[in-house]
Amino acid sequence: MCSSDLKGDNLEVEVPITIPEAIRGATIEVPTLTGSKRIRVPPGTQHGTVQRLRGEGPQRLGGKAKGDIHYRFVIDVPASLSDEQSEAVEKLSQVMNGNPRARLFS
Repeated sequence: MCSSDLKGDNLEVEVPITIPEAIRGATIEVPTLTGSKRIRVPPGTQHGTVQRLRGEGPQRLGGKAKGDIHYRFVIDVPASLSDEQSEAVEKLSQVMNGNPRARLFS
């Protein structure tokens, strides 16, 4: 389920994506005011990344132009895992190296 807010002339929509979609990239379907569109999630997408769809937002007040839709990707982390999923996460953690927090202490 997506959540959305109107911000000025633009519509902001929160779009959940899976961990594999964020890592590998994907083409996903997102809602628009007139239906849906397919957009690309680039490989390596970070939580909170925003992608804009120009001219697909609400009609601007007093004008003929339309605002934009801003899609904010949020990584959907499962609350619980099956045994198979836990095993896959463990294997991934063994091959992913580095400490993403290291730069906090430099």
